[in-house]
Amino acid sequence: MTTLLEAFLSQSAPDQSPLGGFGGLLPILLIFVVFYFILIRPQQKQAKQQQAFLAALKKGDEVVTQGGVIGTVFAVQDRTVTIDVGGGVKVRVVKPQVSGPWKEGPAAEPAKTEAKK
Repeated sequence: MTTLLEAFLSQSAPDQSPLGGFGGLLPILLIFVVFYFILIRPQQKQAKQQQAFLAALKKGDEVVTQGGVIGTVFAVQDRTVTIDVGGGVKVRVVKPQVSGPWKEGPAAEPAKTEAKK
């Protein structure tokens, strides 16, 4: 009985795929391409924009740090930025901690809720 089962399992169907042996790799390659365009490429683009922003940083720019501190650039050194946060207080932070320019938008109005009668 086991020899008959081994003989049955050892047989394989002929490869009918038009791609030959590469038919199994095609889904994996497609998944990698999708991941590249959805995850990897946008992240690289954002990192380049951040590097360009940090390189163009100059005195007088209004910035926000990753910690949420908002201020005006007072001085730019090689690795650090001195930010004037108001009231004569100056804070020195490392450049990568500056997350971007501060753009003050319109104040968000609280949502009005109407009571049902």
